[in-house]
Amino acid sequence: MKVHMAASCVRMFEKDGEFYAGFEFVEDLRTYRHRHKDRYLYLGSLLLLFGISLMIALMRAESVICFKYNALLYSYSLVAALFLLSRYAFGALYRPVKINPDFKPSVTIIIPCFNEETWIRRTILSCMNQYYPADKLEVIVVDDCSSDRSVEVIKETIEEIKSSVGERLRVNNRLSYIVQEKNAGKRAALCRGVDVAKGELVIFVDSDSFLDPYAVINLVQPFQDPKMGGVAGRTDVANTYTNSLTKMQAVRYYIAFRVMKASEALFDTVTCLSGPLSCYRKEIVKKHEEDWLNQRFLGHKATFGDDRAMTNFVLKNHRTYYQDTAICSTIVPNQQKVFLKQQMRWKRSWLRESLMAGEFMWRKEPFAAVNFFIGLLVPILAPVVVVYNLFYVPFTQHIFPTTFLVGLLLMSLMMSIAQLFFRKSTTWYFGFLFCLYYEIVLLWQMPVAWVTFWKSTWGTRMTPSDVKEKEKKEKIVQIAQIGTVVVYVFLILHSTVGEYVKLMKKNIRKEAKRKDKLKKQKYAKKKRELKRRKKRQ
Repeated sequence: MKVHMAASCVRMFEKDGEFYAGFEFVEDLRTYRHRHKDRYLYLGSLLLLFGISLMIALMRAESVICFKYNALLYSYSLVAALFLLSRYAFGALYRPVKINPDFKPSVTIIIPCFNEETWIRRTILSCMNQYYPADKLEVIVVDDCSSDRSVEVIKETIEEIKSSVGERLRVNNRLSYIVQEKNAGKRAALCRGVDVAKGELVIFVDSDSFLDPYAVINLVQPFQDPKMGGVAGRTDVANTYTNSLTKMQAVRYYIAFRVMKASEALFDTVTCLSGPLSCYRKEIVKKHEEDWLNQRFLGHKATFGDDRAMTNFVLKNHRTYYQDTAICSTIVPNQQKVFLKQQMRWKRSWLRESLMAGEFMWRKEPFAAVNFFIGLLVPILAPVVVVYNLFYVPFTQHIFPTTFLVGLLLMSLMMSIAQLFFRKSTTWYFGFLFCLYYEIVLLWQMPVAWVTFWKSTWGTRMTPSDVKEKEKKEKIVQIAQIGTVVVYVFLILHSTVGEYVKLMKKNIRKEAKRKDKLKKQKYAKKKRELKRRKKRQ
């Protein structure tokens, strides 16, 4: 493609009779290509988004007309539609903070690792391979007592880096690893890294996430605002094309970050600085370290949802932001069983931390506060509304839920077209499939989360809580097995004793009949004897 881009000459010199010049362009080639790629597709998706939004608005006008017939239901539909449309609108208005070449604070990347021998090498390499001053970038890997070969892989990777570029890039002083004495959880591993970190900013990176070379330089830019406490980067799916499940997740991830988090960033109130890539001021993390480590909810120790929990500590007194140009990619589940466990864990942590955030979110900017509480109520009430529209109304009023289904269809299409508009991706139509999957499967996890959100098991990896839960389940299974054996033996004994009793009763009846028969025979014989005697006389 042809490139037309403004540039300024930053350096010029002569060598061997030839002139050389260095130019600084206003943006990198990748960004330029993304902006100018498929312009007709961009225009078409924009028109489709406008048309879908207009149709949703017209459908909600019906809710206003019919409001008097069912105030609660139509209030929910109006609020939910306005909430989702506003998210897309604010997401479109969002702009990331541009790079200031003079702003490069010292940074420490902390990678907590537990049984990630497959991906940890790639993660470490991506964290080291950053477009950032070497003397201001530190990387610390904290292994949480893995039971696989993670520690060996970490050692091998660090030695490999040190032997290849160690002296030139001063790796010896800025790349290290720590091995926990016992498995204490992800939060403990992160805090261990924070305790020895040298940078004024700390970046948390999951052990199965891989940073773009420009991730760090972009991620730190919002911290030019002294009130900024934390920033989240964008997380893409690394294994998008594995199967249909990963493709659906790829669309969901992009919309969740580029639309949902971006809309929150307009008000500096991003409610979740996601685990794969997030950055905090070190002094804020240190201030809340003990509370974060020892967080409990309803008497249970909180072992997951660490990103939302830390975000709450930061957001209470500081600003939080989303930087779309700070990109990482992560490995997502490609099996239904693992994916469903992950989603259940996320719903539990979302519900728990959202309830806790409600204590201070009302003090934030009014529009941000209203959006937060609407965003909390809409998903919680969604299962009730779906049951009412798809089951109660058709079976009691004998009315087919056409309007409701068309509304779901339009919302699903909006997600897919938004993916096409923002990213121009070939997987855009999987957004529609994900919405259907959500309504059929994932939505019904919410009622379960209502009554189990205090649980502390991960479900997808064997943390100490999961080990205890597994042992508890094994004991229950053993008790159930013993109970089954006891019941089985009881039934056998009961059946055997029953048969024996029946046989005894039968024999007694036979004996009684025999004796009765003999008695009758004796009586008849005696009677005959008496008759003979009378005849003789």
